[in-house]
Amino acid sequence: MRTSRGETVLNYAFLVLLAVVVLVPVAWFVLTGLSPNRAGTIDLTNLSFANFPEAWEQADLGHTLTASAVITVCAVALQAVLAITSGYAFGILGVIGDRLLFPLVLLGLMVSLEALVVPLYYQLHDIGLTDSWLGMVLIHAGTSVPFGTFWMRAVFRAMPVGLVDAARVDGSNSWQMLWHVLMPMAKPAVLTLCLLNFMWTWNDYFLSLIFLSSPDKLTATVALGNFQSMYTTSVNLLAAASLMISAPVVLLYLFFQRQFIQGVVSGALKDA
Repeated sequence: MRTSRGETVLNYAFLVLLAVVVLVPVAWFVLTGLSPNRAGTIDLTNLSFANFPEAWEQADLGHTLTASAVITVCAVALQAVLAITSGYAFGILGVIGDRLLFPLVLLGLMVSLEALVVPLYYQLHDIGLTDSWLGMVLIHAGTSVPFGTFWMRAVFRAMPVGLVDAARVDGSNSWQMLWHVLMPMAKPAVLTLCLLNFMWTWNDYFLSLIFLSSPDKLTATVALGNFQSMYTTSVNLLAAASLMISAPVVLLYLFFQRQFIQGVVSGALKDA
């Protein structure tokens, strides 16, 4: 159906307005990080990058960003493996009792994280994994299983049935069919899932605040919270530190934005 010229102009005007609403706060935040004024007042005549090295040193971002990177990369890798294998089991293999097990897995999406924190803390404390990066990796990987399973199950069920049947006729076993037949087609959806998990894990503050206590194991988000409590009047330093912490997520999205959009638009959430 062909749209009129007026509708096209209205659509573009709405998109421009939406872009302005989103980008103006971002531009203000960046300019605040470059401003020499501690109160956060923007001074366009004296913009400087001096706030960034000062915030880097004061907030100890070198060490905390390393902690966040280790936890996030390991958690995302484990999350991807669990999501792919569980989604493949429910979507293609048809495991015994899947009509009962899959709804049970989805119940994890309905339980709030706050309700799980206390039992999780005591369980990890009993096995000595509180205040450790390994414990954080296991927590993030475990809490992502319901969504990852739902996502990958939908991806595999949306693939042509004839492709799966042809692979079986050619003698492919379950692992060969997964890695050599289905995964090449599922790459955009897997990448989208990894980017989402990376963003959620990297930006986590609640779990890191509860399960990590040693200064040498704190993540960047917790360090930023501590930095904020110490430098409440240095708005420009807070903005500079926040920009550095958010940079990895922004850069990853900009680099993989085409694959991210393709993974969403191609029907990654379409359940059959």
